[in-house]
Order: sequence, then C-alpha cells, then structure tokens
Amino acid sequence: MSAYLIRRLWQMIPTLLGVLLLVFILFNWVGGDPAYILAGKISNPAQIANIRQQLGLDEPWYVQLGIFIRQVVTFDFGNSWSTGEPVSHIVLTRLGPSLTLLIPLTVLETVIAVGLALAVAYVRGSLTDRMVMMVCTIGMSISILVYIIVFQYGFAYKLGLFPVQGWGDSLLQNLFRYSLLPILILLTVSLAPNLRLFRTFVLDEIGQDYVRTARAKGVSEGRIMWLHVLRNAAIPIITYVMSNLPALLMGAFLVERFFSIPGIGREVILAVERSDFPVIKAITILVAVATMVFNLLADLLYQKVDPRIRLR
Repeated sequence: MSAYLIRRLWQMIPTLLGVLLLVFILFNWVGGDPAYILAGKISNPAQIANIRQQLGLDEPWYVQLGIFIRQVVTFDFGNSWSTGEPVSHIVLTRLGPSLTLLIPLTVLETVIAVGLALAVAYVRGSLTDRMVMMVCTIGMSISILVYIIVFQYGFAYKLGLFPVQGWGDSLLQNLFRYSLLPILILLTVSLAPNLRLFRTFVLDEIGQDYVRTARAKGVSEGRIMWLHVLRNAAIPIITYVMSNLPALLMGAFLVERFFSIPGIGREVILAVERSDFPVIKAITILVAVATMVFNLLADLLYQKVDPRIRLR
C-alpha cells in the first residue's frame, strides 16, 4: 500500500506540472496583458511599464514560469487585483461555505440515488420502472434556474420555511438554516441523472453469471441486490462520485450566487467579472489538485469495497 501511494503521488508531479504550464500559457499569452487590465482605460506607457515590473512581466518567460511555480508551491498568489485581499485568504475562507453545501449534498444524493437505483432495478421492466425513468427524464430537462426560482418563491417567500438568502458565522446555523434550501435544490437537480446512471450500473451487474448462480442456489432476491450486486456496482459508482466532486465545487456557482453564499463558485464568477487573474489561477490550481486527490481516494476505496482488487 505504501509503495503504491508513493508511486501515485510521484506520478502526480508531472501531471501537476502540465496543468501549471497550461494555466501559465493561457493567462500570460491568451488572456491578454495583465498590465493593461490593471491600468484600466485611462493609462499611460509609464504606468503600464511600472505595473509590468511589479508583476514580473518584464522578465523572460522562464523566470515568470518559475515565479508562478513558486506561488503554487507556497500557496502565495499575491493579492487580489480587485479587493487587495490576499488570494490565499480568499480561497481558504470561501472553501468552508462550499464544503458546507457539498459534503451533505454528496452524501445525501449518493445514498438516495443508490437506494432508489436498487429499488427500481429490482422491478425492472415494470410500469413503476418506466414511470420513474420518465419522471427522471422530465426532471433532467428542466433548467436549474427554474428550480432555484420556484423553490425560493414557494418554500422561502410564500411558506417561509427557509431564509431566501444569507450566510452566518456559525457552522451549525449555516448547515441547518441557510444551506438547507440550496442543498434541497441541488439534490433535486442531481437526483434524476444520478438515478438513471446508477440504475444502469446495477442492471449491468444483474445480468452477470454470479447473479444467476446465486439465484440457482436459492439466495433471496433482496440479498442478491443489496449484497452481491451492490458491492460490484459500487466500483463505477465510486468512480463517478469521486470524479464529480471537483466539478460540484465549481458547479454550485448559480446556487451560491442566488443565495448570497460566499463560496468558491460565487468567487469564481466575481473574479471573472473583474478579470481578477490571481484568484482565477489559484482556484484553477485548487480544482486540479482536488481532482488528482479524489482520483487517488477512489482507487483506495476500490480495494475497501472489493478485496479482490490489488493496488500495484
């Protein structure tokens, strides 16, 4: 296990270097000259030259790349161009609200979707199965904006069950008051595609030889579904959930924006609107590292779910 971990961590280094090089190229040559962005419309050549010197843009490209790598290693991306706040402080303070939403959401949507997928696969081909798939298709065709507007108006404004917007300083207050409606919206949006996908994983396992053998031995259908089928279907489910976590970190920006939640997604939108390159670069690197870490965790979970898998 330790040798495998060391080898995987070592393999992350060239991957991360490739990401750093791509981000460096995009922001330094494709995204325009940061000095002109900072100087604004009313500027002069002396002011632009001064900004370029402060940012190190007058140095050769390999020196600039070295500065960028040092920023990533030390997690010191300087200050935000729009607010003057340290970028590292922005990322760390915005990460908490996003995780307050995403951790309960991931647990709930995975548990509920897996349970419903097993139940629907159990009655596969029946009227219930077809009706559930039809409802999922309808749910997937509705924009998340519709869910946000309808839920805010119905549950928050009309019924007063949840606050329309807001965020506090207490974790418990945020978790059990301000984040409940956003989690409900994201759960409603994600449940339909997850259910359809997990149902496919379960149906693939139901047709395997070991299932027919278990039935021939007289094993109950419930035990087959919840023990044998679920264990083998858990491998692609883990892959999907782990690979989707970094996307969720960025994909909740609409909910964070509508509910005034100071999370990573909302910060990305604000940074794009302000052309705040240091914040965008820091969050891009954070998501890339999170993707590699979650992929490693998925590989480790494979062995826990199925002892036959060997990490080599």
